[in-house]
Amino acid sequence: MPTLKKLTGFIGAEIEYLSLSETISGSGAEFLKRSLAEHQVLVLRDQYLTSPQQKALTRVFGPAMQLPYVSPLEDDPEIIAVLKEASEIGGGVFGGEWHADFSFLENPPAGSILNAVEIPDVGGDTVWASQTVAYRSLPAALKSVVDGRNAVHVGKPYGVKHAPPSETRANASIRMTRGDPEADRETFHPAVITEPVTGAKALFLNPIYTTRLDGMTEEESLPVLQEIYRHCTRPDFSCRHKWRAGDVVIWDNRTTLHYATNDYDGHRRLLYRTTFSGAAPR
Repeated sequence: MPTLKKLTGFIGAEIEYLSLSETISGSGAEFLKRSLAEHQVLVLRDQYLTSPQQKALTRVFGPAMQLPYVSPLEDDPEIIAVLKEASEIGGGVFGGEWHADFSFLENPPAGSILNAVEIPDVGGDTVWASQTVAYRSLPAALKSVVDGRNAVHVGKPYGVKHAPPSETRANASIRMTRGDPEADRETFHPAVITEPVTGAKALFLNPIYTTRLDGMTEEESLPVLQEIYRHCTRPDFSCRHKWRAGDVVIWDNRTTLHYATNDYDGHRRLLYRTTFSGAAPR
């Protein structure tokens, strides 16, 4: 019988006594989906999943999603190798800023799974922040700005208009497409969305892809968004995971932000990522 232990007061839970290498269906699948909706980040240790096992787990939560702009494994379009080689010194790292993955898509990923293969002895942690708690505790003046309003998202790292400086980009082990004018297209999503299982409201804004609030210019939006980001990434709302080989972490991409720390130059780090889709955020 699996057991669940909260990791912090607001976000994250570790599940024990559940083998993800076995077929998960029925009550086991419902337990995982409900746990993810309630805790937003699930950690399972000592799993050592194969690629087929990871893909089967992904489909418990929704249809597998192939992400644009980031090259998958040559022999499997559903899996991305999140890799930084020991020789890659300096520069940025994949996911090295608070964000929700690909929020500029018409239907952004519902969630993702990381399967840890090779991990530095120290460093390379991942941090998640609950955007349901962030919304619930948002000052009333800021709530009045975002409630009922759309936010504008743009694929800045992959486009032309907002292309990041080369020194901040992820290193060469993760191949990305850049300079695509289509990524500069504006996509509108509610600034506050509803988690469909629990009914909790969550902020759906992030520093990488959100450019402005609907009805406001980028200049008008900037101080408001910066104040919201200072609030929604508070350590109080966050959990930090120290990876070990064999770890599997599942997270809700709609109701969390996450951040990949880049403090392990000179050490190799490899995880495999899969992504699942769901109904468009609303």
